[in-house]
Amino acid sequence: MFALLAGTVLYGQATVDGGHATRVAAARPAGEADVHRRLRALERSFRGRIGAYALDTGSGRTITYRSGERFPLLSTFKALAAAAVLHRARTSSPGLMERVVRWKRGDLKPNSPITEKHVRDGLSVARLCEAAITRSDNTAGNMLLRQIGGPAGLTRYLRSLNDPVSRLDRWETELNDWNPGEKRDTTTPAAVAGDLRAVTLGNALVPEDRARLEGWLRANKTGDARIRAGLPPGWGVGDKTGSSDSYGAANDIAVIRPPGSAAPIVMAVYTTREGADTRYEEKVIAETATVLVGALRRP
Repeated sequence: MFALLAGTVLYGQATVDGGHATRVAAARPAGEADVHRRLRALERSFRGRIGAYALDTGSGRTITYRSGERFPLLSTFKALAAAAVLHRARTSSPGLMERVVRWKRGDLKPNSPITEKHVRDGLSVARLCEAAITRSDNTAGNMLLRQIGGPAGLTRYLRSLNDPVSRLDRWETELNDWNPGEKRDTTTPAAVAGDLRAVTLGNALVPEDRARLEGWLRANKTGDARIRAGLPPGWGVGDKTGSSDSYGAANDIAVIRPPGSAAPIVMAVYTTREGADTRYEEKVIAETATVLVGALRRP
């Protein structure tokens, strides 16, 4: 369902199957050529690869580019892990969100700005969700995985969302060690956008939990230079980023709310670069977001 030829750009109406968008309409040659040209030029400029998916949930219009190619999930998994925790708390483990989790100093991972301050007293599962999403706290991400059966438990949850593609195999921080062609700890832009839509706008979570999840995404502190930076002023954004020192990988997934009564947009942008030790470039994600939104708004 998500397989696309490398570099293709598709325009069309989208239907929903378990939260995942499926293209059903014909391509628009003029718009396709423009987006294709701009994203290919962007890829050449930073010597890398871009995978993108954007859906206007009101019109069903989609723009995709390499959306069926695999990219490393990186820390974008944390938004989905929080959704899985909310689902478990609602369906099989009452009181889970208020439960206090503790860890040892040896459990701390790099980039754990919140959990490193709470080794003695721990944090509630709800606070761990907030830390994992808003600060991309790696130890908090691992603590969330512990609540849902580890990486395999998250993969099972994604399968319940009708996502046959995305998978998490390792914990933080090993999951960031990605090599081209590897399937471990990967997703596609189309698959993860479908997951994000299901847990924030669909029926995968009850309304209260959807609102709570989107609130954490909107409070994110790590995405100011990514999708948010590529949107017009005044647009609301809730996002989750991911970054790695391996092949310059950097990602962002977002629920975007244009001003007024316009329907939300779901967007996923994933990037990798040539060279194992190449630094990622956030501006590529911002520029891609600008291209995608411009295409969605074009008559």
